[in-house]
Amino acid sequence: MSYQFNIGAGFEISIRDLVELIVELTDYRGEIRWNPNQPDGQPRRMLDTTRAFQEFGFQVRTDFRDGLKKTVAWYEANIIG
Repeated sequence: MSYQFNIGAGFEISIRDLVELIVELTDYRGEIRWNPNQPDGQPRRMLDTTRAFQEFGFQVRTDFRDGLKKTVAWYEANIIG
């Protein structure tokens, strides 16, 4: 049996860039609204994969964009149906 884990990619991405990528991959045509009254949210995200490498040799093998594309496809097939 094979398992896949989403540990992270080890690089930083802004929330805005992530949203824009999700919009592109899902072909979303709606409006994105940002709440300027809530600027205290996390402006970007990054997961450090150093410990995963040290503990069990984890290295990123899937490009972030490709992994997100596969996640969207899985979601559309299994959740949206």
